[in-house]
Amino acid sequence: MTMQNQTEPYELVTTRVIDAPRALVYNAWAKPEHLARWWGPDGFTNTFHVFDWRPGGLWEFVMHGPNGIDYANKSEFVEVGPERIVLRHICEPYFQLTAVLEDLGGQTRLTWRQRFETEAVLNAVKKIAEPANEQNLNRLEAELRNMSA
Repeated sequence: MTMQNQTEPYELVTTRVIDAPRALVYNAWAKPEHLARWWGPDGFTNTFHVFDWRPGGLWEFVMHGPNGIDYANKSEFVEVGPERIVLRHICEPYFQLTAVLEDLGGQTRLTWRQRFETEAVLNAVKKIAEPANEQNLNRLEAELRNMSA
C-alpha cells in the first residue's frame, strides 16, 4: 500500500512497503543495469551516459519518452548508503530526492521524499510527479521480482 502526503514545504512524499529485502532494493538502485530498467514512469526507457555511484558522483542520462521526446537529466549523488540514498537533480526542475530504505525483515519500507526549491515548482510538477512516482515504484517492484527470479 502506498501513502502520499506533503509534510515539509514544497515536498512530495510517497511511502510503500515493498516485498523484497533491503539489500535487493538497494542493488536495484546501485546497479545501473537494474536502475535503467525501472527508472521513470510507464513507457519510458533510459540511456545512461555517466553513473558514478558515490557521494559527489554524477548521474547523467536521457529518459526516452513514449511520445518520442528525449529528456536530458543530470543529478549528483549526495548519499548512497544502504539505508538512505540522496540525490540532487541539478537541471530543471530542480529538486532533491531522498529515498529511505527501512529494513522490515524480508520487506522494505521505501519512503521517497522529493523536495522542490519553491512552491511554484512543486505546483507545476505535482500533477505529473505524483502518478509518475507511483508508476516508478511499480516498475521498481517489477524489476525486483525479475532480480529475485
